[in-house]
Amino acid sequence: MFNILAILSVFTLVVFQSSWIFQVAAVSETQYLHDTESLQPQLSNDFHNTGFGNTRTRKRGNISSSVGLGDFNDLMYTVPIRLGNRMFAVHLDTGSSDLWVISDRCTENACKESNISRFPDASFVPAGVDVEMHYGDSTTGTYASGSVGLTTASVAGITIAQQTFALIDDTTNHVVEFNAAGILGLSFPSASKIQEEMTATVGTGPLVQTDHFVESTDISGPLLSRMAMSGALELPMFSVEFQRVAIDISGNGSLTIGKLPDGIENSSLTWVPVRLYPTEDGGLAPPSSAPDEVYPFRWEVDIDGVFLDGKRFTDSAIPADDDVDSQRVSALIDTGNSLLRGPEDVVKNILSSVSTTYDPDAPDPVAALPCNIPHSLAFQIGGKMFPIDPRDFISQLDSMAVVCQADNLVATDPPSVGSLFRWSLGTPFFRSNLVAFYYGNLTHPSMDPPRIGFLSVVPKNADQLLQDAIQKAMLNGGNFPNSVEPAPTASASQRAHITVSAGVEYISSPTSTQEQLSQSATDLVSTSFLSTPTASTNGKAASAGVSIALTHGYLLLFCLQSVGLLSL
Repeated sequence: MFNILAILSVFTLVVFQSSWIFQVAAVSETQYLHDTESLQPQLSNDFHNTGFGNTRTRKRGNISSSVGLGDFNDLMYTVPIRLGNRMFAVHLDTGSSDLWVISDRCTENACKESNISRFPDASFVPAGVDVEMHYGDSTTGTYASGSVGLTTASVAGITIAQQTFALIDDTTNHVVEFNAAGILGLSFPSASKIQEEMTATVGTGPLVQTDHFVESTDISGPLLSRMAMSGALELPMFSVEFQRVAIDISGNGSLTIGKLPDGIENSSLTWVPVRLYPTEDGGLAPPSSAPDEVYPFRWEVDIDGVFLDGKRFTDSAIPADDDVDSQRVSALIDTGNSLLRGPEDVVKNILSSVSTTYDPDAPDPVAALPCNIPHSLAFQIGGKMFPIDPRDFISQLDSMAVVCQADNLVATDPPSVGSLFRWSLGTPFFRSNLVAFYYGNLTHPSMDPPRIGFLSVVPKNADQLLQDAIQKAMLNGGNFPNSVEPAPTASASQRAHITVSAGVEYISSPTSTQEQLSQSATDLVSTSFLSTPTASTNGKAASAGVSIALTHGYLLLFCLQSVGLLSL
């Protein structure tokens, strides 16, 4: 149980200027996907409050920031995060919702093989709730279990207090064996096991309605969801682009919060609606005040078709489980997945098309193919083709860079309740595409629906770049590059940070990012500078410098009254 402590009401004068934000008309999830122009978020002065049962209009803040990513052999991407006064590198995962790190008590299973820095159990502030989270499919499933606690969390220089996270004392998840202390889940609150457990401790009896769950998102919800709900971000969104450190080193990986990356125009992306999950399909039940609401559950979108070298493959004939829709084809857009996963029959057809020696019935089938023959596997989304760079379709099989294998494509489970997708597009897709994730209104999605924007970054000369990479490998003893790029935790620990508060009005400040803001009693907005931000420790990683926009303008008197502080 939480006790709510009232603190002194505070009146503060703040200078601010109206900032432009996303404001879109409600769109149907089934809107014609080729009509991407109407799905582009539009600019407006106003922001509809995401508070439960409240549709007040308020001004949105102007905070945005970006941070470089670590890359472990193109299999797993990590982001620096501060929990309390400690820095960690955590796996970036749009396929799950929860934040967790391993404790110094985690010594078995995957932790036995991990040398990563851990969160000390002695510094943990428990919330009195245990949690167990599950990942993967029926053949690759893993778990992480531990206790829920509260701490101040910072990512990309943006800080929020009283963030729930799990301190894990047992896990079979292999990310902790590969330079990650845990996972940062970026999906929706409805899929958060931590928020589910925290909400279940409040009140009595079963949660017949989801009123309290929805209302509690800005308090016990996932990290980026809380930042989006604070109103402090320039836009309730984040975007991801991945670098490449295998086959052919290239690109700059980054996580950008609150806006699109610099230099990227909104109109250049293909925007499509996120698939919503009705209650019967495993989704969140609507709250009593909005019985017609249908909530998103995953970052999942419909796809129009799958193509290899321009040829479209027939959709899967494998029926869905649990009587869910077998005809609709959607894809989970998942940074936490190191592969491209799809229906078993379609995957076998694709691999048989590129490899003359592929035997799907072999105990360990290998789809061997010549390295120098490029293939283009593409997914049609919103009427537009999004190909996988041919450098990301293969990996090295022999020691002379002559024979490769198409091992980035594997089969996964058919759709079922809670997992309606047939495809899961993982890290190879993110090396070929910039992807923007727009939360919209998290408590009333019908007012501002979630969507995903896609921008292909595959160069026109990708086939030639593959040939060039093969030639470089020949000069390197027949070996393609395969390296590890650490997350820029050192520079992230030294950068400026700005604190936002969830569940209250946000007013932007006129202070330059080069000046230190005096901390107000409301703690609505505060910045501190540990030292001058430094460049990423790796030259290819995106700059870890602050990119926080704060505007100038008019005076406003506001009152923050009886702010609740969580206490145990």
